[in-house]
Amino acid sequence: MKTRHFLTTAFFALTLFATTATFAQKEKTVNVGGAPMYPSKNIIENAVNSKDHTTLVAAVKAAGLVETLQSKGPFTVFAPTNEAFAKLPKGTVETLLKPENKKTLQTILTYHVVAGKMNASDIVAAIKKGGGKATLKTVSGGTLTAWMKGKDLYITDENGKSAKVTIADVNQSNGVIHVIDAVVTPKA
Repeated sequence: MKTRHFLTTAFFALTLFATTATFAQKEKTVNVGGAPMYPSKNIIENAVNSKDHTTLVAAVKAAGLVETLQSKGPFTVFAPTNEAFAKLPKGTVETLLKPENKKTLQTILTYHVVAGKMNASDIVAAIKKGGGKATLKTVSGGTLTAWMKGKDLYITDENGKSAKVTIADVNQSNGVIHVIDAVVTPKA
């Protein structure tokens, strides 16, 4: 009886493992920062694995936005890389990560987020509909302008600074991430 129970339990465990492994293999992942991004995981679960987004993850934690970006969403996130943060004036990131600057950091980070899921094709369609430009309302209340240069997708902030989408359509369980090469900021 104990042997049969053990074999039954082992069989179910093996079946569950095989099903999970098969599901993971069938997911269409995109590599970002040397790690696969799984569509079945949320924005935070994926972002913490990207070596290119350690600064962004640290900023999201400092701003207290982890829970928000783990929620149902959906969200469209324009995710600056570590190199994008490194382009900011010296000391900017360190200053923003201080507890007394949490509100400013939250505003900047939520300026990189649009409510709803907009894949690159959705953004391109909005650009065509807008005659070459599309205005995207950010979670912080500001706007980003999306546009194309050849086949490349760009966003421009309220200060006229542009960022190129370097990796588009990194699908998540609660939205989509588009990797960008610059930090965009709202009008002060």
